[in-house]
Amino acid sequence: MSDTDSEVTNAYFREAMLEQQAPPVTETGAVKWLRENLFPTWLNAIMTVVALYVIWFILSHIGPWFLNGIWDAGSLSECRAIRDETMGPDASAACFAVIADRWEQLTFGFYPRSAYWRPTLAFVIMLAGLAPVLFGSIPRGWLTFSAVSPFIIFFLLWGGSIWVPVFIAMGFVLGAVAARLLGGVNQIAAVAGAIVVPILYWAFVAIPLAEVVHDLIPIGIRAIPSSDFGGFMLSVVIGMAAIILSLPLGIVLALARASDLFLVNKLAITFIEIIRGVPLIVWLFTASLLLNYFLPPGTNFDLTLRVIIMVTLFSAAYIAEVVRGGLAAVPKGQYEGADSLGLDYWQSMRLIVLPQALKISIPGIVNTFIGLFKDTTLVVFIGLLDPLGLTNSIRASTDWNGIYWELYVFIGLMFFIACYAMGRYSMYLERKLQRENR
Repeated sequence: MSDTDSEVTNAYFREAMLEQQAPPVTETGAVKWLRENLFPTWLNAIMTVVALYVIWFILSHIGPWFLNGIWDAGSLSECRAIRDETMGPDASAACFAVIADRWEQLTFGFYPRSAYWRPTLAFVIMLAGLAPVLFGSIPRGWLTFSAVSPFIIFFLLWGGSIWVPVFIAMGFVLGAVAARLLGGVNQIAAVAGAIVVPILYWAFVAIPLAEVVHDLIPIGIRAIPSSDFGGFMLSVVIGMAAIILSLPLGIVLALARASDLFLVNKLAITFIEIIRGVPLIVWLFTASLLLNYFLPPGTNFDLTLRVIIMVTLFSAAYIAEVVRGGLAAVPKGQYEGADSLGLDYWQSMRLIVLPQALKISIPGIVNTFIGLFKDTTLVVFIGLLDPLGLTNSIRASTDWNGIYWELYVFIGLMFFIACYAMGRYSMYLERKLQRENR
């Protein structure tokens, strides 16, 4: 190679390193985020501008209404007088004083003020009872308290004789004893005994026996009828009771529908399809108006308990289909693996199949629970005063006649908090199970 060629080749090589330079402005910081997320294409840029205008339009009208809210007033007319005096008659201002004045009624309904500690304590006990079920870090021995907590909550809310929840709890003990005694005969007989024996005991023995014992040992607190229940307390009582009871019942229905036993399979299919094929409001009217016709004359079956039973059955039918989808998603090899280990049906379901199916079904189950909790507002159509029902009672008074949005915003916010918490717990549980399976 000639010297001339060497000089030409060396001209393309840099003898010193360039100093480090900052990246382009469009590739760092907020400008990069805006370019990639809000303005990546001309169509996205137009949609972003339109969305920002809609957000600004909504906030410009709703923002002053919230920010100028009046909290200290005794009536709607007083709210308007304060607004006219401080902000002018044309100002937009919410009258949140109705919430400050009626928050107890929106929360507890017509429950006696002196007994507010009872539903408050019942709510704390409910959270404590659910803790070992919702969070695995709680000692398993706490499950004993979880099993007892529903009866304590029942006693606190309704009051009366302490022997009523005690003898109702004994029905579950009798069901377990019947299942154990009949388990050696036949699995179907054991399941039937666990269901039939408690029902017969509750229908004919529990209450009369509790009354006899109460006459001998009178222990109890003030009885409060269900007609005094209302507000968010009523929604929580109906919603949480139905959620807790419908999950195990839905799992049993899902296993029954997937069973190879002809009679069990067809009965489960019939129940699920009939319940799912009729709107919830129809079942609520059934619980309110028609159920008494099928009960013995003179029977006074509490309306709130009837609604809880009907909502539980309705939710269980939907949970059954969600769990059945999870069972179908479990690979067939898992069933075969359980058989190869010599496990019987219930052992394979409890130890191998159901844990996987329930993990798959978590989003659907929580979605059903959220919908169920919101559907508790339908009880207003059968005369129960949930939060929406109480708005009519509040507006019927001369002080707050004509107020609307403030009550609905407060009720919507409370339901959003509850439903958002359930959704976040679902995400937490999914992440936890994913980490444990790594």
